[in-house]
Formats: sequence, C-alpha cells, structure tokens
Amino acid sequence: MTKKEIIKIVNEENVKFIRLQFTDIFGAMKNVAITPSQLEKALDNKIMFDGSSIDGFVRIEESDMNLRPDLESFAIHPWGQDKGKVARLICDVYKTNDEPFDGDPRFILRRAIAHAAKLGYEFNVGPECEFFLFKNDEKGNPTLEKYDLCGYFDLGPNDVGEEARKEIVLALEGLGFEIEASHHECAPGQHEIDFKYSEALKAADNIMTFKYCVKTIAEKHNLYATFMPKPLFGVAGNGMHLNMSLSKNGKNAFADDKDKNGLSKIAYNFMAGIMKHIDSMAIVTNPLINSYKRLVPDFEAPVYIAWSAKNRSPLIRVPSGRGNSSRIELRNPDPSANPYLALALCLEAGLDGIENKLTPPASIDKNIFEMSKRELTRAGIKSLPNNLFEAINKVEKDKFVQGVLGSHLYDRYIAAKKHEWSEYSHRVSNWEIETYLHKY
Repeated sequence: MTKKEIIKIVNEENVKFIRLQFTDIFGAMKNVAITPSQLEKALDNKIMFDGSSIDGFVRIEESDMNLRPDLESFAIHPWGQDKGKVARLICDVYKTNDEPFDGDPRFILRRAIAHAAKLGYEFNVGPECEFFLFKNDEKGNPTLEKYDLCGYFDLGPNDVGEEARKEIVLALEGLGFEIEASHHECAPGQHEIDFKYSEALKAADNIMTFKYCVKTIAEKHNLYATFMPKPLFGVAGNGMHLNMSLSKNGKNAFADDKDKNGLSKIAYNFMAGIMKHIDSMAIVTNPLINSYKRLVPDFEAPVYIAWSAKNRSPLIRVPSGRGNSSRIELRNPDPSANPYLALALCLEAGLDGIENKLTPPASIDKNIFEMSKRELTRAGIKSLPNNLFEAINKVEKDKFVQGVLGSHLYDRYIAAKKHEWSEYSHRVSNWEIETYLHKY
C-alpha cells in the first residue's frame, strides 16, 4: 500500500481514529491514537512519543522516540464501527537520529531476518495459540469461572463458547487472516484458533493482532479471554506451538522426499541449533513464573529436550506433512511470550545450527514421560528449566541470547525477570496458608 492509498481509504471509509501500534519488550501492545487530520504527518514518520514511559525502553534523559508506520500493516478493525471506524498501523520505533531503536522488539526480529536473508533464506512460521474463556463478574472483572465443561473438539450446544469463537474467527478474517481451523481444546473453557503460516515478521504481527482481537470480541460476550500459560490447576495450560520452516529460492528448504521424516539436512541442522540453545531461550519463550507451572509432565506440554516424528511428548515434533508442508513444531513456547523476540531467537538458533552444521541427537519415539531417570540419563535427555529462577541462571551462562537481543534490551529484560522472581519468592501463597497454618 502507498500513503495516498491509505489516506484515500481512511476518507472513503469514514475512519475516525488510527491506532499507531508498537510492542514493548515484554510483549504488551501499546499505541498512540490519532485522528485523520494527523494521518499524513504519521505517514511522513513525524509522530513522536515519550519512550521513558514504556517499561524497558529508555531513561527520561533520552525519552523522545519516533513511530514509523509499516504501510503494509494498515487494516480497519471490523468491530465497534457504530461510533466510527478505527484503523491501525503497526509501527517500528526509531531514535531521533533516524536510527532504529535497539530496544524495539520488531527491530530485533528484523535483524535476525536480515541475517537469514544473507544466507538466502526466508523464515516462515505458523503459530498455534491457545486461550481460555472465563466469565466476568457483575462488575466486569475476570473470574476463574469456566464458561463450559467441554473437552477436545466438542461442539455446540455443549460448547457454549462456540459463538464467541465463531465471531472471533470472522473478525480475524476481516483483518486479513486466513483461518485454517478453530476448535475447543482439551481443558474446560479452553480454545484454539489456527491461522496460516506467513513470513516471520508478519507472523509476529499476526500473533499480537490475534491476542488483541480475541480479548476484544470476548469482552463483547461478557467474557474474559486469557493467554496466561497456566490459569487453572489440574488441567492443561495454554501453549503457543511454533511450526517453522525456511524457504530458499521459493522452495521449502526443509523438504527432502528421500528422508524417512521428509526433512532435509538443513532442517536437521536448524533443529539441532534450537535444541542447543533452548534452555537459555526459555527466559523468552516461557517468560513468566506461571509459564513453568505449564511445563510439567502429564499435561501435554514438553519437559524434555528431545525430538520425534512419532509422538507429542518431546520438545520438537516433526508433523506428517511432506514437501511444501515439511516443518518442525516447537512445543514449549506459550502465548505470554513476546513473539518478536521468541521468533528472533528461534531463527538465530536455527541459523547457528546451519552455519556450524550441528546434528541433533537420535529421535525419541517412545513416550518420554514413561521413561525412568536412568533411561533419560542413558539417552542423554536433558530437561527444560524447572522455574523462572533456573531460566535466569541458564541464560546468564549462554551469551547467545544476549547476542541476539543486544545489550540494551537484554539488560533491561533480565533485570525485570530477576525482580519478578524476587517479588514472587517473598510472597506468602494461599497454598502455604492452607498447608501450614493449621499445623504449626
């Protein structure tokens, strides 16, 4: 799209507001809203904002930041049009000296994509995002009261969340998404909507838009949509599986019909790179204290660093698709992750595997959760971090993540995670009260 085309659409469609969106280092969507009278100024990259007010961005002495809209991201929200239409433009963040801001997550991913391009590759990602729908109370505040008691692939009238999910799908299609499937997930009140893979930057943009859309439509139904990794005890949590492949000269570089799993040497190198760095990457792919309540045995989330084409218990699964559909599926990320940073790390880890010709260990084709500790040790299978504290320790021993994120973002991100762990460690939980109060 061009500037003139966007201005024309805004005028013809009677758009009243334009949201200039960007993302902070923790994956929270932010925006500066403007009216059409300021649109031309925005399209000329002249909109400024105070970066010191955004967590992890800059100090107050260096606060001026510049928003530069990505014209291809222009879209009109298909909801709430009775009071005037609202459009959005996703922006890159720049400094006043016309250089990209090194704390902008979108810039971090752009840098990784540029590295892949130098090697002749394009990175394609298909995410699978899960979420829960809970009831709001009479004041509109979210509760943990489940909206249904259904399980995998149930349908209405039992799946009472189906109407909200259908409206979400239609809204996403109105935003240009190609929806491949939507269904009820295994836990009561849990849902999944899958959309078609795309180039990595657009995939990350789509994840952000997806979460915003889901929450907005859920609110219209007096429901609260949460992407919290593990909101309920005793049931599966929310994952964000990442289906990944590289293309080169328009062809899937992961495909090899002669291989028993349909994967090329490049695919195996890429997989090995991710397995090499995944424990230090967990601080980003699983960024919350709550993330590690999901990564436990028996609830469909991976715990061990292994791969397989025959079962879903390992970290990486090789789906059955062949040819253009050849890919690997990384199963540990959850939807609380900043998608720009998570995809940048996955891509750079995979490229490290390719450039250094790394080879993954043998596949584990039995249920890993049924293997004894001795069997795990003999097979050389290591586990993901058990909690955020371990994830912090892992990342501080591996310079890889700092190299990908850059020192500016890395330092602020890790400081925030250490503070989060400290706050959590000193709190007295309900479990402690229920377990100890009447005993001592």
